[in-house]
Amino acid sequence: MAKKKVIDETELLVNKIVEGIQEKKGLKITVVDMSKFDDYVFRYFVICQGNSNTHVTSIADEVREYVREQIHVKPFAMDGYTNSQWIAVDYGEVILHVFLPELREFYSLETLWEDADIKEIPDLL
Repeated sequence: MAKKKVIDETELLVNKIVEGIQEKKGLKITVVDMSKFDDYVFRYFVICQGNSNTHVTSIADEVREYVREQIHVKPFAMDGYTNSQWIAVDYGEVILHVFLPELREFYSLETLWEDADIKEIPDLL
């Protein structure tokens, strides 16, 4: 008999963040799993992008609302709404980054932690 994988609360949060991003057609979702490193406060980065400032804002707003409705979790902090080019939403062990494409490429967060487990989520069509 096959073993079922047990999903902890943090992994559930990551899954709900990804679902929230997909609800607003967020693009190029990447999950960076930092859990194998002992010296990081967070366990996951979830990174995605929107096509415009309005899209970036709507993705971040949708994730906050979706996660709150689905699993009753609210972020500790948010930043970047002033210009909506890069919005960060802090859930403690999980940080969501929603970028405009050009800023995502410039900062290239995924390349900063190349030793981490990186999972690309296919865009929904």
